[in-house]
Amino acid sequence: MSSALEKVVEAVRVLNHDSLSCNRVAANQWLLQFQHSHAAWEVATSLLTTSSLPLPPDYNFEAHFFAAQILRRKIKSEGCYLNHGVKTDLLNALLLAAQRFSMGPSQLLTQICLALSALLLRMEDQKATIEQLFGSLQKLQALDNGYIAVLELLTVLPEEVTEDLIGGTSADSQTRSCFKRELLSYTTTILEFLISQSERRLDDGLQFHERSRKIIRCLLSWVRADCFSEIQPASLAQHPLLNLVFNSLQISHSFDVAIEVMTELISRYEGLPEIFLCKVQYIKEFLLLPALISRDEKIIIGIASLLSEIGQAAPSLIAEGSNEALLLADALLSCVAFPSEDCEIADSTLPFWCSLAHYILEMEIKNGKRRVTFEVFCPVFSALLDAVLVRAQVDASETERLYIPDGLIYFRSNLEELLVDICQLLGPTSFVTKLFSGGWASSTQSIPWKEVEARMFALYMVSEAVVQAGQPFDVSAVMHLVTILSNTKHDALNGLLALVYKTVGEVLGSYSKWFLSIAGPNLRHLLAFCASGIGQPVCSKACSSALRKFCEEASSVMHEPQNLEILFWIIEDVERKNIAIEEEEEVVGAITLALSCIPNKDLKKTSLARLISSSYASIQRLIDADADQSLRQDPAAYTVALNLAVRGFSRLGALFGHLTNPVLQEVECEDDTVGTLVGILWPLLEKLFASSHMEHASLSAAACRSLSLAIHSSARYFLALLPQILDSLSTNFRKYQNHDCYLRTAAVAVKEFGHIEEYSTPCMSTFERFNSSASISALTSSYICDQEPDLIEAYASFASTFVTCCPKAVIAASGQLLEFSFQKAAISCTAMHTGAALAAMSYMSCLLDVGLTCMLESDANPCKESLSGVLVNLLSRCGEGLISNILYALLGVSAMTRVHKSATILQQLATLCSICEGTLWRSMLSWDSLSVWLHSSVQALPSEYLKPGEAEAIAPLWLKALENAALDFLKSAVAAGDNHVHMRGKGGRTLKRIIRDFAESHRTTPASNLNSF
Repeated sequence: MSSALEKVVEAVRVLNHDSLSCNRVAANQWLLQFQHSHAAWEVATSLLTTSSLPLPPDYNFEAHFFAAQILRRKIKSEGCYLNHGVKTDLLNALLLAAQRFSMGPSQLLTQICLALSALLLRMEDQKATIEQLFGSLQKLQALDNGYIAVLELLTVLPEEVTEDLIGGTSADSQTRSCFKRELLSYTTTILEFLISQSERRLDDGLQFHERSRKIIRCLLSWVRADCFSEIQPASLAQHPLLNLVFNSLQISHSFDVAIEVMTELISRYEGLPEIFLCKVQYIKEFLLLPALISRDEKIIIGIASLLSEIGQAAPSLIAEGSNEALLLADALLSCVAFPSEDCEIADSTLPFWCSLAHYILEMEIKNGKRRVTFEVFCPVFSALLDAVLVRAQVDASETERLYIPDGLIYFRSNLEELLVDICQLLGPTSFVTKLFSGGWASSTQSIPWKEVEARMFALYMVSEAVVQAGQPFDVSAVMHLVTILSNTKHDALNGLLALVYKTVGEVLGSYSKWFLSIAGPNLRHLLAFCASGIGQPVCSKACSSALRKFCEEASSVMHEPQNLEILFWIIEDVERKNIAIEEEEEVVGAITLALSCIPNKDLKKTSLARLISSSYASIQRLIDADADQSLRQDPAAYTVALNLAVRGFSRLGALFGHLTNPVLQEVECEDDTVGTLVGILWPLLEKLFASSHMEHASLSAAACRSLSLAIHSSARYFLALLPQILDSLSTNFRKYQNHDCYLRTAAVAVKEFGHIEEYSTPCMSTFERFNSSASISALTSSYICDQEPDLIEAYASFASTFVTCCPKAVIAASGQLLEFSFQKAAISCTAMHTGAALAAMSYMSCLLDVGLTCMLESDANPCKESLSGVLVNLLSRCGEGLISNILYALLGVSAMTRVHKSATILQQLATLCSICEGTLWRSMLSWDSLSVWLHSSVQALPSEYLKPGEAEAIAPLWLKALENAALDFLKSAVAAGDNHVHMRGKGGRTLKRIIRDFAESHRTTPASNLNSF
């Protein structure tokens, strides 16, 4: 034993202090193995209880701390398996250790007490055990410094019940409830002990304030366990311990714990807020005001949290407007106004102000009470708005780089609800008038930009409420800012000014209709403002959004020459600035909306052609590079040209994505603008698809996205081009098989045109080309699937689109293609990558759903050439592989995400087997088939993945659940109009529960070791 103890002590020393990492790793591995051994019980116990052990000099009890941790972990994981005698001996040993280390180290004492608590929770006769414990605690208390160990144990005991700390083989909820009940039966004893300790004056080396803190921390644990639930609030107010807590507010050492106790009490016991409200004047005058003067943020935030909790617990009391309520509101106003750097103090009061505002707004109008309350609290909320606007200011200069502290960002993000509440209380008109108050609204010099930015921020935050109220305000103050900022040089838009520009841009976008209604000639100023802000790092997004709003809502006047010129100047400037692609697309989309509404057909054509001219040129230059190799020979120039072409396709995609097509057929015949644009786009794409430049993934993705958006928005213009489009996409995919964008764009094309029978051949041919590609054929294991998750998602999406959009005859004629894709999907569902696995499962479910619909609609005479026959043939060959892979998909840490889709697929398969039972298909697909597949798949699972006897139990249990789930599906399927019937009945829910339980119990299986069939 002595040797083992010495080894543990030495290993812990090496782990924590050795300079060589290899030694530390070896020590860690040895200690991990040791703590799982049976000998660890005895060694750890001896280390904690034996006082005569030889210890190295400068020893700091790290090995003892490790021993306490070992015991706690082993008690949690193995304690329920110990016999009663061993548990009793261990309990006595831990009590002895607690007494031995009562004077510290404190962390070691805490760990010992945590181990004790875990053991007590696992004792068989909890009533007798707790009774015995309190008898032992009385003896321990009588020993020198024993009360310290008693305090620590009584602190952690309730935490074992109130906090979910138990891991491994944890005690169930009934055991915990019983333990808590027995524990609370000693509440009187505990409170008397705490009172007696608070009244004692001991010369034990422990400072009085430190002992008071320990007492209050112990009380906090028991408050959280509802120790005062049987005491009336009136009696509780006079309780000695409550007085101790209140008095401890004046002692910095115990202030934070006292605040926690009072906050817990207020939130738990209904009558206490009224009692604490009477103490607000004392708290304000003797605690808060001195702290504000001395700038003691710890005290200020504690008082703010306490007062906020009082107000939140009883907003009706505050709304009565008593002197105490107004004192509380005034105290919290002073907390909001306190200039802390991270705004934590002001932020902590927001829930109170919101709860009070909500209560006042929801008050019933009775006897004028609501009006009186409004009159009392409107000045309070008006002052609150002033304070909040100051706290929300960004302290930055106009020239330095903008920096906003995280605390201020968080505070501003939390302000929306409160600002909206204040706006509704004061009324939108009064609220906005207050924001515009001050000389800055008309001044041209010495504008307080910090104040202006905060006020514009508030105006933006309440925009939805103000617009809904329908009371337009005078926008001249904002237009005044627009004029000043528009005339500011670009290089001066730094720091605070850039933030002001952003906030004003957000205001313009939020109130765009009101600005446009009075804009008239000022529309050019608004567009110019947006143009100047686009491309600036801080304000670009806000200005792009505002431009979009203006283009959407002022389309009828955008075609005026001066406005068109500004729009084209904006797009040319955007191209020069090389801004983020997402923002560039936003700008192009906005301008497209405006141009597509030009009533003059010729002007619309020329304007849209001008919009895409630079994009066309950049793409054409890249195409020409195939003939002129000089560009290829200059890598830097080629990279620039490639990036310009990518941006060109982004702009083209944004254009087609935002085109507004004429609605009336006769107008469509006259206006062939979209057709003209398609006539420009497709030849360009066709040439590029045939070029070697498509080896670049970014270019392929941009070109495919542009084509997808064009097909989606202008499908009829691409109908005749479908064969060429699908041919180009499938050809390029076989060339560049890591570019999944070709699969995704092909899916878009099939979705739009797959239902047209005359185009079935190119659709099938495309599917066949995808299937024959090396990258799809290589999907033979879950490991490979995890290397190509995007490819799997794109392939599954295309296959799903093919199955759902093509005519049944086309799907039936694609039997071999479906079987191949089904096999690949079954393998892919075992991938650890959640997106890939779920996409594969979605495709299989989609195919099964189409087959089920067809079988339910068909007659009783099966035909091999029918879609039903094709599906039955497919399942007869792939059914076992499907079930096997579904089982593997339900093993490992990712399994829970696949439960629903796995249950759906199995229910569909079971339903198909049920339908086939009464037909000539029974020889190919039946319940016997399903039973054989399930038994075979379960037996094929490696034994280490299953618990003893589980393999024999799974098949009967699952088959019964599958039978009931299939019956549910068939019953629901015949209901009128019910097209989505999975998992609805009791049978379906039972099947899902069984599968979820299986996945839950096998989550620890290392998924990396799984191999799909």
